Amino acid sequence: MKIAVLGASYLQLPLVQKAKSNGIEIHCFAWDDGKAVCKAVADYFYDISVLEKEIIFDKCKEIGIDGILTIATDICIPTIAYIAEKLNLVGNTYQTALLTTNKGLMRNCFSENNILSPFYQVIENYSQLKDVNFPLIVKPVDRSGSLGVVKVEDNESLQQAIDNATTFSFSKQCIVEEFMEGEEVSVETVSWKGKHQIITITDKVITNAPYFVEIAHHQPSTHNEKIIAEIEKTALEILNATQVTNGISHIELMITKDGHVKAIEIGSRMGGDFIGSDLVQLSTGIDFLQVALDCALGTVKFPIQKKLNKNSGIYFLSKDTEYLLPLFNKDNQNVKIVKKEILSDKLLSLTSSNDRSGYLIYQSNQKESFSKYH
Repeated sequence: MKIAVLGASYLQLPLVQKAKSNGIEIHCFAWDDGKAVCKAVADYFYDISVLEKEIIFDKCKEIGIDGILTIATDICIPTIAYIAEKLNLVGNTYQTALLTTNKGLMRNCFSENNILSPFYQVIENYSQLKDVNFPLIVKPVDRSGSLGVVKVEDNESLQQAIDNATTFSFSKQCIVEEFMEGEEVSVETVSWKGKHQIITITDKVITNAPYFVEIAHHQPSTHNEKIIAEIEKTALEILNATQVTNGISHIELMITKDGHVKAIEIGSRMGGDFIGSDLVQLSTGIDFLQVALDCALGTVKFPIQKKLNKNSGIYFLSKDTEYLLPLFNKDNQNVKIVKKEILSDKLLSLTSSNDRSGYLIYQSNQKESFSKYH
């Protein structure tokens, strides 16, 4: 079996390692920017930007791949869908890829299908903006990882935020939307031949304004049954509206202060931040990386059987969470912590996911709060 993996950063490394353990021949495509750690693990590495869909298609056709995928990275999704369609491999349509990566198209889709979501405008510059009410959220239409996402309170900071977001955007567009207050969750799902299964719901902990970067995730959600039912209903509506048919998806929702569940966005790929690669297996016993591979290769056994009922979570190290440092001490024997790593000795204040300096992952019989180490 031969598989193409798009992206080669630490985000894709668990996927490449999983494919390696399956004895699958791995062809990895990514720009070699010095952070392509998968280069050392994959059988073949190609220094090609993941946006070069025609070049990658020609190579994949020559190789004779049996599947193509990525995890945790939105920018790869259109190229993957394009190649899967042309080579008659398992995947989603190119249109679905656009609906699940471009936030402007995504919001239009939500609106057309009567799915609750924030009021929004898609623009290229400040002069195109119509009447707005502050506060607002500004974000690039086609980036992830909180890059370029900021809350604004006035016109002066709004223009600067728009200029910044469009700089980050591949299409030079940004979305300006109403600011929602509430609690954010993500929904981890698997789809196969148009049928959908909700695997688990993840509660998120996010920094305060203006940047809203995730500092922790916990599974399963601790929301009440009524809210859980509404979350699941909305997630299924989003999957159907964006016409996802195959593979893993990561859906982000907001539970507003008045109890409504509103759509934030969907990615037709596994969630990042170790949610899919680690937390799902620790909480449910489902090897989500294996499921991702099996979907891409057309060998998945659907529906997926849950094997565990545990709690899992991740905390990220930064200047905002330096109280966690004692837990990274080599002498610390907290048995609930299954993995921890310091990626940088410098603790930064968070403006995006790229500013995080390390992480620790736990598995327990209950949701764990490490704030007592403050």
